[in-house]
This record gives sequence, structure tokens and C-alpha cells, in this order.
Amino acid sequence: MPLDKLTIIGAGLLGGSIGLAARARGLAKRVSALVRRPESVANCQALGIADEVTLDPAKAVVAADLIVLCTPISGMAGLAKRILPDLKPGAVITDVGSTKRQLVAELTPLCAGKNAPFVGSHPMAGSDQSGPSAARSDLFDGTVCVVTPTRDTDADALATVNDFWAGLGSRPVVMPPDTHDRLVARCSHLPHLLASALAGRVLDAEHGEEQAQLCASGFRDMTRLAAGSPVMWRDIVGSNRGDILAALDEFADELGQLRGLIAGDSPEAIEAWLQRAKTARDHWNDSTD
Repeated sequence: MPLDKLTIIGAGLLGGSIGLAARARGLAKRVSALVRRPESVANCQALGIADEVTLDPAKAVVAADLIVLCTPISGMAGLAKRILPDLKPGAVITDVGSTKRQLVAELTPLCAGKNAPFVGSHPMAGSDQSGPSAARSDLFDGTVCVVTPTRDTDADALATVNDFWAGLGSRPVVMPPDTHDRLVARCSHLPHLLASALAGRVLDAEHGEEQAQLCASGFRDMTRLAAGSPVMWRDIVGSNRGDILAALDEFADELGQLRGLIAGDSPEAIEAWLQRAKTARDHWNDSTD
């Protein structure tokens, strides 16, 4: 049974892709999108992201069955407070935020008090590109979406959110917010920060133009993530500081071990270190095909 109305708050890469996928798959009879800038209205309409694109929060959410917050994390609580008075009773709210502990702790009681249950979610999909023009209807195909209920989460709301992500082509995986934040600090947040560190260090002007001239496809692949939105990643770092610091410490230990192997000039030990990493990566890659 499709939703009568789905509302997307923010129509960038993720929000726009949700709109395109929901419309393509018939998950909602009507899709509404709230955007911030007047020029975004015509752009999103031309791209087919929603049936209705508006600058008016009340108009966007009225009569909506499901609302998906697709803005930077730092603005989600404020937006939720703004739209809650205009929601119909029982409307479900979810999000696409890359960190969950802080957001779930804040939005769960806030939304429950207005009879609009909140269920945190995080689709493990994205791109270094941003904006509605980067949106794709197949972005979520074959991906995992982490759903992070608490003991107080409404069972029907949880089912609605799980069914929604499954309908978009994703596979919902349920886990506590704390577990989510610890795991994504390693596999998502750490890679982005390392890509940024690598790009900033290697391409520093002090190394001269010749350095940049020698950076080829391997460097491009390794630093692709550094092209992501600094504002979005500032919010992610700020909301998951402890777990990111722990992940950085783990990686620093690994680099220390590698440095010791190189300093010890042991070809066999270095090959074993490289083989361990290759085996782990190959096994992961095979299991996700």
C-alpha cells in the first residue's frame, strides 16, 4: 500500500534521490519537497524530484504520512520543531543523518510529544557530488540502510520506516544508535577524513607544481571523498567526536606498525602485512557482490 503523501525536507543528493526513487517505484501517491532557495523550486520540478516543490514548511508537510529529514545534521532538530505543529497525528519522521546517537536522543522525545514518532535511519549510499542534479533514482539499489530504534520506538513507525527503505531498493539493518556511530566512524567517517588529509598534505603548495603533475588515477581514487561538502562533514565530526577520535587512534596504531615494518627493512613482514589487507579487502568485496 503506497503512502498517500511523502515529504522530503531538503532535496539534495539524498533527498532528491529519495524523491526520484519513490516516484519511480510508486511508493507514494504524492511526493512533496521542501527547499530553501526559490531557484531550487524550478530546478527540482524540472528534474522530476517531487510532485510539489515548495518553500513553505507547512505546505510541504501537511497531510504527510512520512517525513524524511535530508538536511545537514545540525539543522534537523530546528526543522523538526518548526514542522511539528503542522503534522497530522501519527505522521512518522525519519532522517538520513550520518550520525545517530545525538540526533535520536534529541528527536525521539521531541517528536513523541507531538504524536509524530521519530525513527532514525542512515542509508549507506552517497557520492562526492551534491545537489539535486546529482540525484539518481537507483542510488539505494542493493545498499544497506541502518535503522536505529530505541526501546521507546513505536513498533508501527519502525515497520513503516523499514518498509520504506526496502521499497527504495535498500536492505534495512536495525541496530542501536551507539553501535551505528561506532561502526560508521571506522568505515565512513575515517575514510573521508583520511582522504581530506591526503589531499591537503600531498597537494600543499610547498611541494611545488611538479608534485600535482605526478598525481594520477590512484591518487584521484584515494582522494575522491575529499570533494564532499565541508559543511556536512563538519557536522558529522562534531556529532560523533568520540568515536572518530577512537577510529583515528586505531588507524594511527596501524600506521605505527607499518612504519616499524618499513624501518625494520623486512620484505617478508611487509609482504605479510600487505597480504593481510588484500585478503580482508577481497573477502569483503566478494561478499558484497
